[in-house]
Amino acid sequence: MTATGTAIPATDGAAPRTALTETIRIRLRTPARRRNLELVLLIGAFVLAGGALVLVDLGALGRIGGTMALLEALLAVLLLGVHVTLRVVAPDADPFVLPIATVLNGLGIAEITRIDIERGISGWDALGVKQIVWTAMAIVIALVVLLVIRNHRVLQRYRYIAMFVAIALLLLPMLPGIGRTIYGARVWIGIGPFSFQPGEITKIALAVFFAGYLVTARDSLAIGGRKLLGMRLPRVRDLGPILVVWLAAMAVIVFQRDLGTGLLYFGLFLVMIYVATGRLSWVILGLLLFGGGAFVASRALGYVGDRVDGWLNAFSQSNYDAKFGGTYQLVQGLFGMADGGLIGTGLGRGQPNITPLAQSDFIMSSLGEELGLIGIFAILALYLLFVSRGFRIGFTGQDDFGRLLGVGLAFVVALQTFTVIGGITRVIPLTGLTTPFLAAGGSSLVANWIIVALLLRLSDSVRSQPHWVVDTPSNPMGAIR
Repeated sequence: MTATGTAIPATDGAAPRTALTETIRIRLRTPARRRNLELVLLIGAFVLAGGALVLVDLGALGRIGGTMALLEALLAVLLLGVHVTLRVVAPDADPFVLPIATVLNGLGIAEITRIDIERGISGWDALGVKQIVWTAMAIVIALVVLLVIRNHRVLQRYRYIAMFVAIALLLLPMLPGIGRTIYGARVWIGIGPFSFQPGEITKIALAVFFAGYLVTARDSLAIGGRKLLGMRLPRVRDLGPILVVWLAAMAVIVFQRDLGTGLLYFGLFLVMIYVATGRLSWVILGLLLFGGGAFVASRALGYVGDRVDGWLNAFSQSNYDAKFGGTYQLVQGLFGMADGGLIGTGLGRGQPNITPLAQSDFIMSSLGEELGLIGIFAILALYLLFVSRGFRIGFTGQDDFGRLLGVGLAFVVALQTFTVIGGITRVIPLTGLTTPFLAAGGSSLVANWIIVALLLRLSDSVRSQPHWVVDTPSNPMGAIR
């Protein structure tokens, strides 16, 4: 598609020129190439995930099991269904997001199956089987999200509904009868044998609300107040939103006894308000508020103080032997990763079951023991690539809401990964969060696959927009503007 002006005869015998010296054209995209690349990567992901499960069986049992392989094959069929659906409803979607999530999810299933074998658990009681069932449910839900949400801008209309949903989900664990306290944190709800962690879905609802709110309030929040030490501080009347979110984060820490979730919510808001306004003062103010609140909580709340003391003095005998809030789990995880060394003991050949909750909170230490430092770096590289694709989707968006939502969703995965891995490696105190896609837990899987679906929808919306290209004599192929 070109646009030209009135022809002007050339005086030097050359071809006639036009008054419009630059030819504007639209470069047509080739979505089929993206989907073909995704298919190749997806097949590679199946090979890696299936190979990990085979190695677990060979290393732990000396033979290849049939049940888990069949269940994983059914997951592969579901994922191929997602791929085919993307060819129809989101042909321009990012080709890397789905394969990366598949590899991480598959590695988690393989390691959880390894722990089941070590503990002698089989059949439908095995956590690995339950993880596959939850994964199937999560993939189906992600597929529904892709089919229902054809344009991400629709979510902006429901930003206040997302806010009320987030508040309701936060309050659910506090209700008598359905609220459950597990390992000291009241962040679960239970109805009969079914249990769910609503905070995992809350982070998505908050990302939608924050993105919608900041689009409308960005201009007022970006206006600075007085200068202090060369930095322009926010106006006092604009501090309301950050104080409300800070109070909500502190309430999660105090009433639900969950330091990690409070940090996740507040960190999400800080990053999104920084992206919206471009003012570093909001981040500095937020860090000071959260740091001050966490310091007071460590002095006033026993369990927070125990977490900090265990972080600083993990190898203290009194902390190691403590029945509640001790560091036995942390130290066992560190010893397990140290035993793995550089290349690991091999899948199925370690002793991850020695560490409590090795299948959920400490699954990275289990993988570190059997895959070694090289394996941990490979997993971290996958997370880094996933987050970078999310940021790229966000920053190349054509509208402010899409940009903020993409960055917020990617940052949720980044911060959650950092807090979990940072906790088990003693970079920061332990938190109660789960490792995205890897750890056992249905609520976490559902939330993270919804994030995958939303990022795919956002990336398709971004690339479906026409990109204008300018042809000039010095740049005949054009440069995207």
